[in-house]
Amino acid sequence: MRLRIFQSVFLVVFVLWASASISALPCPRTSSQQDAWLGIKVDALIRSARALYENENAQNTYDRLLDEIVRTMKRCSLVDGSTFAIRYPEFVGYVNALSLARLDDHELGFNVSDEVYFAETQKYVTIPDFLSTPQFLKTVIRFETLSQAKALLREMNKSRSADEQLIFFSYESRHLGTPDNNNSFRRLLIVVPGNPAQHIPEKWVQFGLTDPGLRVRTRNVSVVAVVPGSDNTTNTYFKDYFRTYRRNGSIEIKGRWELGYGDDNCLKCHKSGVLPIFPVDGSVIRDELPFVETVNDRFLSYGPLRFERYLDLSKFGPGIGSVRMPEPIVASAKQAHGRSPSNLNATTTANAACVSCHHANGLGPLNWPMDSKVISSFVKGGKMPYGMELSKRERAKLYSQLVEDYFSIDDSHPGILKAWLLGKNR
Repeated sequence: MRLRIFQSVFLVVFVLWASASISALPCPRTSSQQDAWLGIKVDALIRSARALYENENAQNTYDRLLDEIVRTMKRCSLVDGSTFAIRYPEFVGYVNALSLARLDDHELGFNVSDEVYFAETQKYVTIPDFLSTPQFLKTVIRFETLSQAKALLREMNKSRSADEQLIFFSYESRHLGTPDNNNSFRRLLIVVPGNPAQHIPEKWVQFGLTDPGLRVRTRNVSVVAVVPGSDNTTNTYFKDYFRTYRRNGSIEIKGRWELGYGDDNCLKCHKSGVLPIFPVDGSVIRDELPFVETVNDRFLSYGPLRFERYLDLSKFGPGIGSVRMPEPIVASAKQAHGRSPSNLNATTTANAACVSCHHANGLGPLNWPMDSKVISSFVKGGKMPYGMELSKRERAKLYSQLVEDYFSIDDSHPGILKAWLLGKNR
């Protein structure tokens, strides 16, 4: 017993000593000292980010490193307005943006607190009344009652104009479970058309469905709202709701955050705001297959993604598929070797395909923080890069190369993220 107490006391003292030692380290003052510090921290941050991208168990290590970088920047005045920030605005802006999600009241990762965000965007992300009636809610609990829900939706469409027709279908997700159940992949998606002239948002309302035979019921309902912005851009807003199933058979819906279940960083998955729908093969019934194409065409019709004042996407830099090596250097490398390797051609073609859509004025860059399940599913699953015909083996190689090109910390040939953070893209 005494030994355990001694060990616990020793551990606490050691942690306090280590923390004090770190905080007591001298600040980098000269330009050369700051350059050296930056190089070390950029490599460490990218290495930790890649570890987390590949394994969610690395979250604590990543968080500790990010917190340590933020503390040092504040202690040593390497913040906005400093000469360091003027020399390295990309790094300072990036760390500031990443660190927002580390604040207790900024789980969404936005510039404002979660409370402020939900209060200000409630007018966009409410579930339409006709989708929250007791009659409808009872039909979207289980997969077995799905036909009843669709019958009600078809009945609703009878009284709606051609421009107001609900677009709906059920499917199985390839990669993402629901926030309340990582193993729940069945969905009912309902796209409720908006009216830009009347400032009515378009809403993608998605009900998680309980799998056949399971007793534990899926609770999540998500809303992604799309509102036209200035300069032909599109502002996107998010909210998750949880259903509470009462013993008397009634069902209540309240915001996940309001119920005390917290929330997730929206940008990690929703790089393009609304996500295109690529269902598991065979999970959409034949009569509803045209609706999948319809909603994806609708997704492509939206203007460049924005999150209004809540997030500045430029702070996260270029994404996967951006050009890692300038074309003249690539050309010289080809000439020097006297040949053009097939993997170089394939990667260059894939990069061009990625950035043709995923850029700041398009569908948004695929940059860190991002969910490996989403990226891997799209690339290895044959959906991205769009229009490229590749074998399963080629797609696996392509995915590995895209990840390496983005996260590489090679000094002589820095990856996309490192080159940008060090200001080499200016």
